[in-house]
Amino acid sequence: MRVKFVQRFCSQPTRLSCQASTLRHREPRLYSIDTNNRSIRAASNGQQGASTLLLALFVVVVLVTATVGLLFGHKLGYQRGFHAMQTETKQAMINSSEATKELEKLRLSNKIATNQAATAKQELAISLANIKELRENQKELTVENRQLSQLNEAYAEIVVDEGGMPLKILGAKIKPLPENSFEYGFDVGMLSSDGQAKRLQPTLTLLNDNSLVEVPLDPAVYSIDGITRIRGRFTMPTGFRPLQVKLNLKAGGQEIEQLYNWSLGASVDNMPLSLLDLSEVDESPIDP
Repeated sequence: MRVKFVQRFCSQPTRLSCQASTLRHREPRLYSIDTNNRSIRAASNGQQGASTLLLALFVVVVLVTATVGLLFGHKLGYQRGFHAMQTETKQAMINSSEATKELEKLRLSNKIATNQAATAKQELAISLANIKELRENQKELTVENRQLSQLNEAYAEIVVDEGGMPLKILGAKIKPLPENSFEYGFDVGMLSSDGQAKRLQPTLTLLNDNSLVEVPLDPAVYSIDGITRIRGRFTMPTGFRPLQVKLNLKAGGQEIEQLYNWSLGASVDNMPLSLLDLSEVDESPIDP
């Protein structure tokens, strides 16, 4: 635009000079513009090259970073997976070992249970055999007792026909117990001439030189028709030491009295500490 403006206002004579001057002035300007353009282009090309280089470097960095990240992640994941696999393998081995131990315990328990079952089976067989033997013995004893009872009845009938059997003491016993107590036992026999049971009233008395103590009997009255066993326990009064024992019996109009010297024989070993540890009163027969 500047060139056109100069050409319009120059005169004819000076047109050439103006053109020349314009050309002279234009050439440098064009050169300077061209130089600037080249520098701009060069700068632009340099910037574009730098941008491309930076972009390439950025891409390379991104690729390298991604590759390193992938490799690191792969390695980290592999290590974690390896450690997890090792942990699972160890846990599996521990579980397998515990399962083996439990299996051994179960086998041992099964073996013990089998042995116990076999032992229980043997004990059951022995118990059944003992029960069978006891039943057979009981049956034999029942038969023998029935026979003895029948024989006793036959003898009793004969004795009654002969006038009966007078009241008499067949056996007596007193033994020591814990807590200054004693157990007494008397076997008494009698058959009345009419063959009927009679009312028996016993009296037990402890004697020494100066006094006497009557022992309360429980029960106080018995029924006698053949043989009657009088059994019981009593506690000795504190400070009393008997020298004799007197047993008085009344039944069917008959009365007898028997004195025994107080003698307990040898000391009793392994005696219980209390009466609560004792069983019931002994009902076994007494040897005369």
